[in-house]
Amino acid sequence: MSVLDKRSADRRRPRPEPSPDAGAAEDAAGATKDGAAKSAARHTRSDRRRGLPLALNAVSVALGIAVWWALASAGFKLPTPPEVVDRAATLISDGTLADDALASLTRVLVGFALGTAVAVPVGFLMGWYGILRGLIEPWIQFFRTIPPLAIIPLAVVAMGIDETPKIFVIFLAAFLACVISTFQGVVNVDRTLINAARVLGAGDATIFARVVVPASTPFILVGMRVGLGSAWATLVAAELIAAQEGLGYRMQNAQLYYDLPTIFVGLVSIGILGLLMDRVLLLAERRLTRWQERR
Repeated sequence: MSVLDKRSADRRRPRPEPSPDAGAAEDAAGATKDGAAKSAARHTRSDRRRGLPLALNAVSVALGIAVWWALASAGFKLPTPPEVVDRAATLISDGTLADDALASLTRVLVGFALGTAVAVPVGFLMGWYGILRGLIEPWIQFFRTIPPLAIIPLAVVAMGIDETPKIFVIFLAAFLACVISTFQGVVNVDRTLINAARVLGAGDATIFARVVVPASTPFILVGMRVGLGSAWATLVAAELIAAQEGLGYRMQNAQLYYDLPTIFVGLVSIGILGLLMDRVLLLAERRLTRWQERR
C-alpha cells in the first residue's frame, strides 16, 4: 500500500471519542491547578501586606531618631540618642531601670485590669436596661469631665499615701474610657438581629450571650486600648504620690537636677511598654473579631 493509500485509510478510520470520565478528570486537574495558583497568589499578597507595614514602621522609627538627633545637634536642649543609650545602659546595669519599670508596669496592669473588669459589666447594664442607664449615665458623664489628675488630692486625703491612691487614679482613667465604649457597643447593636433572635424563640439570656456580646466586642476592645493609653498617661502624675520607685517618679526626680537623659530614658521606656501592651490588645482584637471586615 502506498503512502497516499495509507493516509486515505487513516482519514476513513473513525477516531475514538474521548471518554467522559477522562474529560472530568482533566477538568478536575485543571481546577486543582487553578485553585493552587490562586491560593499561592493569595499567600503572596498576604505576605506582602504583612511585610509592608513592618518596613514602613522601621523607616518611620529611623526617620524619627534622625530628626531627634538633628534637633539635638542644632542646639535644642535635647540629649542625643547616644547619650540616652549610655544613660539607659547605666540604669540597666545597676538595676534601677528594671525596678522602676516593674513598679510602674504593676500599677498600670492592676489599675487597668480593675478598671476594665468594672467598666464592661457597667457598660452592658447601661446599654441593656434603660432604668439603669438613666441612673448611672449622669454620674459617668459627670466624672468624665473631671480629669483623673484632679482626683489625686482627694485620693491622698481619703486613702493615704501607699499604693492604693496610685492604683485608684489609674483605675478611674481606664474605667471612664472603657465604660463609654462598651455602652456605645451595646446600644449600636442592630435591632434586626435582636428581633430575629426573638422570632426564633431565643430568650434574653441567649440574645445577650449570642448577639449582644459578639456585636459589642469590637467596641469593648477599642475602649480597652483607649483605657490603656489613659492609664499610662495618668501614671506619671499618680507616681507623684509619695512614690519611691517607678518610671514617673524617676522622671520627676530627674527634673529637679535637669537630668534630660534620664527623663528621655523614662519617656522611651513608657512608650515601649505601652506600645507592646497595645500590640497585645490589637492581636486579641484580630483573633476575637475575625468575622469583621477589615481594610
